[in-house]
Amino acid sequence: MKTNFTNDYNPLFKVAARGLKYFLLTLLGFAIAYVMSTVFGVVPIVQMLQSAILWQWLLRIFLFIFCLFAIAMILDSWK
Repeated sequence: MKTNFTNDYNPLFKVAARGLKYFLLTLLGFAIAYVMSTVFGVVPIVQMLQSAILWQWLLRIFLFIFCLFAIAMILDSWK
């Protein structure tokens, strides 16, 4: 069945969505690594995952992706 709707999204929106997908997958990987390292008692990995520097960088990446979404929405509504 053919429809008149197309999924022709803004390229910036596609990049932001892909960035959000991989960012969330990274957070899931960190969560799994944290749980596994606490279960098996691997202290250096737990200390690395609890470091403030890691969370500062993750916050900066999240804010960058959020800004990409905001710019994509503004440009898409401007059309």
